[in-house]
Amino acid sequence: MKTRNKIIFAALDLFSVGGYSRVSVKDIAAAVGIKDASLYKHFKGKEAIFNTIVTEMEERMAEMSHRLALPDANTINVASFYAALNADTLIALSRQVFLFYWKDDFAAKYRRMLSMEQFCNPEVCTIYRRTFMSDAIEYLTLVFTQLIQCGAFIPGDPQVMAMNFYAPIFLLLSRYDDFPEKEDEALALLDVQVREFYRIYRRGPNTPHITKASEL
Repeated sequence: MKTRNKIIFAALDLFSVGGYSRVSVKDIAAAVGIKDASLYKHFKGKEAIFNTIVTEMEERMAEMSHRLALPDANTINVASFYAALNADTLIALSRQVFLFYWKDDFAAKYRRMLSMEQFCNPEVCTIYRRTFMSDAIEYLTLVFTQLIQCGAFIPGDPQVMAMNFYAPIFLLLSRYDDFPEKEDEALALLDVQVREFYRIYRRGPNTPHITKASEL
């Protein structure tokens, strides 16, 4: 592994345990086994290392989405992909995304780093909220809006649907973060959550029209 990559991974290891604010360049250099001066040949400082970690994670998330063939928010008809999913395929897809954020070493440490540091650093707080809250809810809101419009889901508030889908899954990530050995238990709860969500919101052939408050 190249020294630059060693620095990135060593820094992420330290940031995810001690927090970004508490880790020094000297700590990172020592973890890699180089002198401070050698580290500065690759990065201008700790902030540059942090920014590189953020960029690396964004690329890994994009790669994961591409691997799972997930349509991005700019796709003209996102609903066509999700409307074709039955409960079992939606569960299988949800499992893969969940396991990426939980068990992928880089992704898991990245989430812990941001979660720990969000209370100390406004910039990190913004990144954390964007990555694990606002972006996810915005994307899911778009998905459910289209699923309602095409008749695949019952009428309702798509943002509320997004929160109802995402919040329990995010809770499971937090609940089992320190218990990797409980994968079967976590996935069983995830399956129940996704299946129940699908049962509640998926429009069946005999699903009656539900009047929204705006229609009263």
